[in-house]
Amino acid sequence: DEQIERERAAQHLAGGCCALSAIYLMGKFYVANAGDSRAIIIRNGEIIPMSREFTPETERQRLQFLALLRPELLGKEFTHLEFPRRIQPKELGKKMLYRDQNMNGWAYKKIEEDDLKFPLIYGEGKKARMMATIGVTRGLGDHDLKVFSSNIHIKPFLSCFPEVRVYDLTQYEHCPDDVLILGTDGLWDVTNDKEVAGAVMEVLTSYEPNDPCRYTMVAQELVVRSRGVLKERGWRLANDRLGSGDDISVFVIPLGGPGNYT
Repeated sequence: DEQIERERAAQHLAGGCCALSAIYLMGKFYVANAGDSRAIIIRNGEIIPMSREFTPETERQRLQFLALLRPELLGKEFTHLEFPRRIQPKELGKKMLYRDQNMNGWAYKKIEEDDLKFPLIYGEGKKARMMATIGVTRGLGDHDLKVFSSNIHIKPFLSCFPEVRVYDLTQYEHCPDDVLILGTDGLWDVTNDKEVAGAVMEVLTSYEPNDPCRYTMVAQELVVRSRGVLKERGWRLANDRLGSGDDISVFVIPLGGPGNYT
């Protein structure tokens, strides 16, 4: 993250990205995630999550706590409190559900002038945004990112520190059908873990266990299925839902070596 900042200053490069990495070391996989990409292990048909997404929803309390400690970061335009919907001026003095950095559930509070500010976190699911700008809360770069038409910087709320999960390969005897899947959000936006596992098993069983290209074909199939087919109403999946409009990158890494399997 610091290197990206140095390059930004020296070469006037802007931008940022999420990061998902897997390192194999002394019999263990270390999977580190900063952003909204995802990793899962499929072992004997079982799905084992190896990451979680970092979004305004999943990191709500961390973001609210930072905003409470440093209210100057909100630029007098945002409130760190969350409400079920945007509050209207005519609702001043009335009671409304809210939650702060210490709350999982909701409580009532009397609406005050400060509550009319735009909430730090607004929206649900893929539409959730922090400061009405960005939908991920960890990653690399984005040092210049600001709230639209303002001088409020987003970077103080973004974290470049990943969450790391460890998987010990020595604890299990893996077969060639056991794999680690790494995918960007373009895959997971339209495909859930169970659907990915089904596609993996479907493709793998159509190839010989010792055929190394079978893993490449799994990755290709996951990308193709998530993009869909171009029709009159845009890219569509097999169930006629909209295909992914985001970038889709997929890695399929075998956990079991080749052997005499039938």
